[in-house]
Amino acid sequence: MDDKQAYFQSLARAYPTAHDLRERARRLMPNFAFSYMDGGAGTDQGIDRNWAALDAVELAPRYGKVARPPACGATLFGRSYAAPIGVSPIGGPGTAFPGAETYLAAAAQAANVPYTLGLLSGIDVERAATIAPDVLWFQLYRFARNDHVIGLDLTRRAAAAGVKVLVLTIDTPTRTTRPRETKSGILHPFRVTNRLRLDALTSPRWMASMAKNGSPRFASLKPYMKDNPSLEEAAAFIRQESGGAFTWEEIARYRDVWKGPLVIKGILHPADARRVVELGAEGMFVSNHGGRQVECLPPAIDVLPSIAAEVAGRATIIFDSGVRSGVDAARAIALGADAAFSGKAFLWSLGALGADGPAHFINLLSDDLRATMGQLGCATLGELRGVDRRHRNAWRADGFNA
Repeated sequence: MDDKQAYFQSLARAYPTAHDLRERARRLMPNFAFSYMDGGAGTDQGIDRNWAALDAVELAPRYGKVARPPACGATLFGRSYAAPIGVSPIGGPGTAFPGAETYLAAAAQAANVPYTLGLLSGIDVERAATIAPDVLWFQLYRFARNDHVIGLDLTRRAAAAGVKVLVLTIDTPTRTTRPRETKSGILHPFRVTNRLRLDALTSPRWMASMAKNGSPRFASLKPYMKDNPSLEEAAAFIRQESGGAFTWEEIARYRDVWKGPLVIKGILHPADARRVVELGAEGMFVSNHGGRQVECLPPAIDVLPSIAAEVAGRATIIFDSGVRSGVDAARAIALGADAAFSGKAFLWSLGALGADGPAHFINLLSDDLRATMGQLGCATLGELRGVDRRHRNAWRADGFNA
């Protein structure tokens, strides 16, 4: 065993779950950074309900056959990955931990799992492509001013950079309230205050990472802004240029420009899933934005079976919202997903362990998924999809309006 393996084994002993990482991040991070990485809309009920809904899904094992080591490799959009897990797009991850995008991209590339660079990130799509050339996906919000000139140009840049999958986020028609961020001193419109500066000084790890990586910037959008805008000026530019949710007609335009796999993020209704397929998109994220938009939405896991039944294999389904473990990933795959991505827990890993956090959490997810599959008697992901399950709170087809 080399020193690196021994080191990550020591991390697995000290921080064997995502919630161990969360608690360490809570202790080490500035309050505003932890509130940003950990909080959701309203009183966080959406986050709590995502977790409770996942915990309520039961999978029944089958025994009495020769055990085989589970095969966890996954093929998504024609590319082979080491496991059916990945990093969800995260808006402004550098606020939670400076340099987050670089560390996430490097860990995903090393592990051969997808990394989805969020548009509002501290490195641009071209830089991300040099760090994660084999696993890079790219997410866009709606920039509709001037006939989508920015959004469509970003799409062309992504193609030129070698991005594997383009993700359009559809579930942000408005920005809703996030009281934990407000209480911690994060203002909207954003501005750097003395309160935030003093809070940052309480965390040597956060300050050291900012000294190394610089303060957060929206790097992919820099070519469209004036030279060296302040954070406040960049935030004002984004408010002016962006907003609202993509319409189906707009998605069709991006489909015409982007020739690679197109994925729509934020699907919670079978009828919307049907539209995604009809428009020729290759995939969708079944997601309620991790409980960060509005807390009255159904847990994503509870609508997944009906959406999977509607899609019927005609598109790839990525599950997102509340994934903390390989058990959660197994639940999502058993209920119809092709892969399960996580966002919030990757931020916890950064807050807890810095640059080493994402690699550690990928290991946790992968090892836990293999162990869960082995315990269930599933040697392949196909067998996992056929496992017997009990899901009392699933939305049934007759629960949706056409």
